[in-house]
Amino acid sequence: MVSNRGLDIDISEYEQHFAEEHAQHSNALQSIHKDSGPYLVGPLARFNLNFDRLTDRARQAAERVGCLPPITNPFQSILVRAVEFIQVCEEGRRLIEAYQPPAEPYVEMKPRAGVGYGCTEAPRGICWHRYRLDDQGLIQEAKIVPPTSQNQRQIEDDLRHFVGKHLHLNQDELTWKCEQAVRNYDPCISCATHALKVRIDRA
Repeated sequence: MVSNRGLDIDISEYEQHFAEEHAQHSNALQSIHKDSGPYLVGPLARFNLNFDRLTDRARQAAERVGCLPPITNPFQSILVRAVEFIQVCEEGRRLIEAYQPPAEPYVEMKPRAGVGYGCTEAPRGICWHRYRLDDQGLIQEAKIVPPTSQNQRQIEDDLRHFVGKHLHLNQDELTWKCEQAVRNYDPCISCATHALKVRIDRA
């Protein structure tokens, strides 16, 4: 796992650097970096950290629409996602063309006690896993930190700043803009943005 602030760790070290906290106003856990607080995962982070790894076609598309790192405006995430779509299509084709069926459909294994870690990139960001198994291979403990909890604190902080700059809008327009802002970070909770209640005291 890497960041633009010098983080470069093995996924097994995640809990040494990050922690989940419970926010009183929410049922959701919020993940923070222990030293620097809120952080962002997802398309903008991937794009800024991996621009040099894009295929030629994806990089050219990014340049044509003016997407050059670093991009920090979350409202540009839709453009970055479009560039990623080109990248994914090209990578998918490469994998299909290079595919060779394995000799066996699965690998034989003997259960043993241990701890395993995983970290994958979902469209909305990294999903980190840790599992502890007993000597029968049964899961005794599991922890999953989804992208939503990793982005949640940053989304809330950014909304506070966003609202302050757009108080000239009426209630409906400001609510709509805030819902757009949430979707920029995490389309997976777009169906939940109706729960966003914007109250303005203009006194």
